[in-house]
Amino acid sequence: MSKRFVFHREALARSILEGLAGAGILDYSSGLFLAAPRRTGKSTFLREDLVPQLDAAGWLPVYIDLWSNKQADPGQLIEFAIVSALQAVEPKLKKTLKAAGIDKVNILRTVSWDLTRGALPEGATLTDALQLLRAASEKPVVLIVDEAQHALNSENGLNAMFALKAARDAMNQAVQSDGLRLIFTGSSRDKLAQLVLKRQQPFFGATITPFPLLGDDFVEAYTRNVNDKLADKNSFHVEDMKRAFQLVAHRPELLASIVQRVAIVLGEAPNLGRLLEDGAIEIQADIRAEYEAIYGPLTAAQKAVLQVLAESSIQKTSFAAYSEATITRVREIAVALGSDATPTAQTIQAALEALREKELVWRSGWGAYALEDTGMADWLSAQCSARRE
Repeated sequence: MSKRFVFHREALARSILEGLAGAGILDYSSGLFLAAPRRTGKSTFLREDLVPQLDAAGWLPVYIDLWSNKQADPGQLIEFAIVSALQAVEPKLKKTLKAAGIDKVNILRTVSWDLTRGALPEGATLTDALQLLRAASEKPVVLIVDEAQHALNSENGLNAMFALKAARDAMNQAVQSDGLRLIFTGSSRDKLAQLVLKRQQPFFGATITPFPLLGDDFVEAYTRNVNDKLADKNSFHVEDMKRAFQLVAHRPELLASIVQRVAIVLGEAPNLGRLLEDGAIEIQADIRAEYEAIYGPLTAAQKAVLQVLAESSIQKTSFAAYSEATITRVREIAVALGSDATPTAQTIQAALEALREKELVWRSGWGAYALEDTGMADWLSAQCSARRE
């Protein structure tokens, strides 16, 4: 069985590691917020490169993917991951007590830690658990929350975010400045920003960092890997592969799916570049057709609200649903779309609820709105430009 191709980004992992330690040009000691579209290699990088380097450097990485179980409460997923990490170091906790047959470990004076339940004991906080994990492992803890925006979907998840901030503040005091580091990633910059934009948000003032997309070095390595499995006369050209990768917006899974399609009908070498480009263009057309099918049946008010949300996303500004500026802009777009009705704040509210039901718009626990799929913002922008022309 052939081994799955993984492109390692060791230099990027080292750079982040230095930032977490406060030893690089960038300082991530108070938290790192990484945003990148889905399927651009972010989670693979975390698992295959960052976690191993943290391990090798003597840190204790704890990885949680909030997308892994969308039915579970995000707060519980975070708690379970920390408890699982505690269970992994349990032998150290019980080392001196096992001979006496004691099942519970009273590490903190007020809490009896029974690690067999898979949850925090009553009265324990995330700060307690992370401090205990730091003490037992004798390593600084790095908590990596992938798709962190899902924590904002529930009160428990939101409370967990505030609890992690409290733990960071408590554990990164001068005496133990390397106690805890936090990394949050998100496939939607707009959603991830709901953790940092306003004073009532848990990490107010933090910066969203764009996750670097895979580039030419990935395409070159991937092309070599593919060509090693093919006859010489059917080899792919790197430049053709780069062109296809650009057309699918730097998404490695989509590039791989095109290559698999082409491999089924391999022709002579001169045809491979055209087949790659045709495959990428076909995927683009499929995505556009899906957006058109969703957008077409919407009411004028819903389309107008969706477009204002898209404009906010592209301009990286906060969407104020019921402000005078938003109401005015929604009216302008609705009129341009041929609507005779005059949108009001109530119209916008109804449109947002309808768009949420259609899973086009996301709403955080405190009422902030964002597009579910940021790719739709680019498509709507292109549609708007086409109408003006």
